[in-house]
Amino acid sequence: MTTTGRRALLVAGASAAAAALTGCTSDDAGPPRPRAAERAAAREAERVARAEAALRRRAVTASRTLLERYDATLAAHPALHARVAPLRASVAAHVRALGEDPRPTATPDGASAAPVTTAPPTGPAVPADPNVALPELAGAAHTASAAHTAELLAAPPEYARLLASVAASGAAHAYLLTEGARA
Repeated sequence: MTTTGRRALLVAGASAAAAALTGCTSDDAGPPRPRAAERAAAREAERVARAEAALRRRAVTASRTLLERYDATLAAHPALHARVAPLRASVAAHVRALGEDPRPTATPDGASAAPVTTAPPTGPAVPADPNVALPELAGAAHTASAAHTAELLAAPPEYARLLASVAASGAAHAYLLTEGARA
């Protein structure tokens, strides 16, 4: 065998080995297929994204439920407006910060679009006695606060800080609605 023949054989062997290692047999075979590790990483990233989206939905739902409780309490007891409305505004800000805007949507002409309903709005039942309604509202604030606290370890760092702040605010609301009135 000549030197040129040996070189050609070595080059051909090296090319075949390189093609086998990269998963391609020829240039016409198309793009290389993702390796198992890349597919596993993509699946894990998708799982993490789904888990984070579910966590955010739960956080928004907890705050939205509390906001509905505030709205129902204010509707049932307008005399509590001065005491409850600032706390309600805080909860509305929490809902927005956690990822949902509780305000009515705007129409293309900039006007506020109110939902079209034929039945009276339904919301949580509120006791007729304001002295009972406030402790129930405080209990709802405590429940939302506990729900946010429970999600802290699963949340990404920035969202965990937001959840901690919202949870602390909920605990303060519970205090202000019950013990704070006695001080």
